[in-house]
Amino acid sequence: MDYSLHRVRTQDWQAYRVIRLQMLRDTPLAYLETIEDALGHPDSEWQFRTSRAAGPGNIGVAAVEPGGSWTGVMNAFLPAPDTAKLVGVWLHPDHRGASGGAATLMLDEIVRWARQETSAERLALLVHEENRRAIAFYRRSGFVATGHSEPYPLNESQQEVEMVLPLRLGHVEDSLAV
Repeated sequence: MDYSLHRVRTQDWQAYRVIRLQMLRDTPLAYLETIEDALGHPDSEWQFRTSRAAGPGNIGVAAVEPGGSWTGVMNAFLPAPDTAKLVGVWLHPDHRGASGGAATLMLDEIVRWARQETSAERLALLVHEENRRAIAFYRRSGFVATGHSEPYPLNESQQEVEMVLPLRLGHVEDSLAV
């Protein structure tokens, strides 16, 4: 399928809210909020989220079907000058798999942003240890596990695994030493 990319803007808050609720219903273990909490957010929270995604040091991208529906989103931000962090990744189940290409298209845009619009040397992420599909996608995309993990905030008996994609040639070792 042919997808286009849309850079998230402040005025996209309603579309972002719709897809975020789909994300939380589909893969609740992948995000740091519950569907119940998200349903309780006022419009101002959704406006804040899209405003933040469109602001300096941040990016939000949506994969859009030819008819205009958002089928997936990815976000990234700069927690440190040398590191971009990938967050809020989701693709509708009907569009998953290597043949679709929407996830790769979005990730390529995040990597392009991190390489060209920031000084980041690595793109890092945390993924739930049981999210095998996401882990496999990240590995295919060049991410490597650093060996670092953190307790999953919604259930501290579970772990989130850190993975990193080096963004600058010659920085593979540096990227693994986070």
